[in-house]
Amino acid sequence: MIPGNELIFLPLGGSGEIGMNVNLYGAHGKWIMVDLGMTFGDPRYPGIDLVLPDLAFIEERRKDLLGIVLTHGHEDHIGAIPYLANELKVPLYATPFTAGLIMKKLEEEGLEREVKLKIVPMGGRVELGPFALTYVALAHSIPEGNALIIETPYGRIFHTGDWKLDDAPLMGNPVTAAELTKIGDEGILALVGDSTNVFNSEASGSESDVRDGLMRVVKARKQGRVLVTTFASNAARLGTLGQVAKACGRELVLAGRSMDRIVKVARATGYLKDLPEPIDWGAAMSLPRNKVLILCTGAQGEPMAALSRIAEGSHPVLKLEKGDLVVYSSKQIPGNELSIGRVQNALAASGIDVITEKQAHVHVSGHPGQPELEAMYEWIRPEIAIPVHGERRHMEEHARLALDCGVPRAMVPVNGSAIRIAPDGPKLISHVKAGRLVLDGDVILPADGATMVERRRLSLYGVMTVAVVVGRNGLPAAKPVVSAQGVPVEADKADFLAECAEAAEKAAAKLGAGGADPKRPEAYADAVRNAVRRVARDWTGKKPVTDVQVIRL
Repeated sequence: MIPGNELIFLPLGGSGEIGMNVNLYGAHGKWIMVDLGMTFGDPRYPGIDLVLPDLAFIEERRKDLLGIVLTHGHEDHIGAIPYLANELKVPLYATPFTAGLIMKKLEEEGLEREVKLKIVPMGGRVELGPFALTYVALAHSIPEGNALIIETPYGRIFHTGDWKLDDAPLMGNPVTAAELTKIGDEGILALVGDSTNVFNSEASGSESDVRDGLMRVVKARKQGRVLVTTFASNAARLGTLGQVAKACGRELVLAGRSMDRIVKVARATGYLKDLPEPIDWGAAMSLPRNKVLILCTGAQGEPMAALSRIAEGSHPVLKLEKGDLVVYSSKQIPGNELSIGRVQNALAASGIDVITEKQAHVHVSGHPGQPELEAMYEWIRPEIAIPVHGERRHMEEHARLALDCGVPRAMVPVNGSAIRIAPDGPKLISHVKAGRLVLDGDVILPADGATMVERRRLSLYGVMTVAVVVGRNGLPAAKPVVSAQGVPVEADKADFLAECAEAAEKAAAKLGAGGADPKRPEAYADAVRNAVRRVARDWTGKKPVTDVQVIRL
């Protein structure tokens, strides 16, 4: 897998899933990486908050990696940087706002001097070996969303990043239809593009329309506190809510570390200059209830986020009461429905009103619907469409749409697909290792390694421990001691443990009577484990993980 006289596209994350975007382009023996993201916890990985891409393929070839180019600052595009970038030992390239977010992450991990971060101006150009990359500003739900024009010896790639069309953006200056048409006129070999909203038959809509919708909702609320939860990274939405607070005579309050971080980075890079100065939590709680507008994190039901703690009444300062209003200026990310529902039910139980995008126009997506995708293909006119950034069903539908738009060829990748784009592409030439890692506390582990397998077993079946003392004669020298955790025996637990101990003692005694060598405790451990698990199965229908300690006198 050393790219020769060819152009290869190889995703290591984000193809077949929404999140964890990592894409490689290879030519003339060299590679570049576009984005280095992560995704959040998954029920398949108990106790895990962050899931990271497995970069083993490119780590083994790091001498041929020229750099990492970041399209924008969302976590699914930059979130893995503080955990994995230092291993790759190559420079990062990002526009000013995105670079500001990355630097904060590096500082938190003490890596600001270890990882080289180069700031590229909006519309700037980066030259890396056989590749030349030009940033192209597109609208998105975070400042400085960018596509990349990637020039190679074999043609030009238009890598869209995350994007939408917005005729009246409140932040930034995305390129126009005429400018995109000119890019297409100059020739595009392949469009590698966002598939997230391909099933939406309508365009995503403008941030300006959301401002009007939020203004109506908050103005109509004459009494009580109003809390709005949204993605902290959506700086344009934060600016909108600042305007709403000012127009409605309410003081602005920020809750959540990521809110504070985004505001600081945005102001440092020239955004949110008109945002009203937020007041502190204590001052907010002393104001009349109809004079407060709280912006907070937790729109996806994250247990430790500000909204979850407020809903549970466990936030140290901020409180809501019956008659207050919570507005979800966000959409549900697939997989978060249960956690969001738990928070909303807690709010409802306290008599707090909830408004979501289903009841009012309080959110627009940052990803393109079908009309926007069709317009982009009309402007860019690539020879090849390669859908990414979506589950398999999204990418297959995106490929169909591209072909219907007149694109001659399309190919749907999966993580690890090595696709030759040119010459004579697209063609699948190989499949490389592409998996997941998990951040478990401070340790990075394989997502399907021994630790996660054991933890899944523990969560499914519970655990039992048995201590057996064996004398020199090979017979039990004391009653075995048994304990159980997570095994479904509650009211009868004492009887259950007693029966397990009796079974353990009989198994050890049988071995000893048969002449088993007490100097080889593994035979005793196996016999005791099987005996105890049989009792557990008879009582509960489950076979707990059973740890046996044999103590030899």
